[in-house]
Amino acid sequence: MSAAKIAALAAALIVVLCAGIWLGGHPGKLPEFVRDRFVDDSAGLNLEATELIEDNYFRPVGSTELTNSSLQGMVRELRRRHGDRFSDYFSPEALDRFNEEISGHFSGIGLTVSEVKAGLRVDSVFPKSPASEAGIEPGDVIVSVNGASIAGENSQVSTGKIKGPEGSQVTIGVKAKGSGKVDQLEVTRAQIALPVVTSRIKEVNGRKIGYVAMVSFSEGVHALLREAVEKVQKEGAEAVVLDLRGNGGGLLEEAVLSASVFLPDNEIVVTTDSRTQGHAVYKTVGDNLPKLPMVVLIDRNTASAAEILTAALADDAGATVVGTRSYGKGVFQQEIGLSNGGALKLTIGEYFTPDGVNLAKSHGIHPDVKASDNLRTPGDEALERALGVLASQR
Repeated sequence: MSAAKIAALAAALIVVLCAGIWLGGHPGKLPEFVRDRFVDDSAGLNLEATELIEDNYFRPVGSTELTNSSLQGMVRELRRRHGDRFSDYFSPEALDRFNEEISGHFSGIGLTVSEVKAGLRVDSVFPKSPASEAGIEPGDVIVSVNGASIAGENSQVSTGKIKGPEGSQVTIGVKAKGSGKVDQLEVTRAQIALPVVTSRIKEVNGRKIGYVAMVSFSEGVHALLREAVEKVQKEGAEAVVLDLRGNGGGLLEEAVLSASVFLPDNEIVVTTDSRTQGHAVYKTVGDNLPKLPMVVLIDRNTASAAEILTAALADDAGATVVGTRSYGKGVFQQEIGLSNGGALKLTIGEYFTPDGVNLAKSHGIHPDVKASDNLRTPGDEALERALGVLASQR
């Protein structure tokens, strides 16, 4: 046989072997010399274990279920070994929900929550939402979803159970603020447009103070922030309280653009260091609004992009920070798509405030003026303290 024919035959054999693997042939059943060429040991072991479980486990198990579990296991090990609270694996369904949240639109019942030992504490209820119509109020605690306790669950898991298709129903166990009784409420889910930025004028000691609240850093939120600040300025605000309590962050770019609403061009907002992306400096882009005295109101759930904005306003604009210590997230993530339609959200670097502080190592932002809201009272003591700080400034 000629050399050319031998080469052609070898090439054809390779094509057949590759096609066989691609069409579902298990590499563990290939001859050893071929398996060594085509399959990395660890990848081959994972595939071998998957097939053995599918074939031998006492209950039917699908390959998708096993793949999701394997990916979740890898991420859990990263989190455990490196103390990383933020890397995650999103199945295709979970990724859709996550992207809905980032866009500011989702199907649910219309409230914001904080994770507590008993379940989820309600922080705010959107007007005219299913939650509002069901009588749920801030300070209530959701303890179960569809009859199953959510005590001790990660908030992303438990909120995922509450969300669902528009028009579908969910039963939640709600313990009213100050009550030991749990009411089972059947609520019909609806499309929710997140009121990301709200604003109004407050009058304190004869002075008009603008109150602007931001609940997330979803795409385009900097433009809504600018509109809100312009609105209270036109209404005569002499100072501004920016309320970032409960704001868990979002897009880094939005934090930089939001800082640009208040700070002049070329001010450092945040710097980042990454093994894969190197060192980067993010600066304001100009066209800032006229400067006003400012207080930034934070709490334990102020995190990520919200902390970046808080630190930039404190370091670069001299804003007074009022509230309780912030979350202390000093790392950032990148979402990397997978072939199954899901994604890995991996921690890829650390970020630092304009003064060079990593907020994870400093355990968050520590307020200039400590204040907290007592959920057992009808008033908002932390906001009253923030307004008082500005009202006393002349």
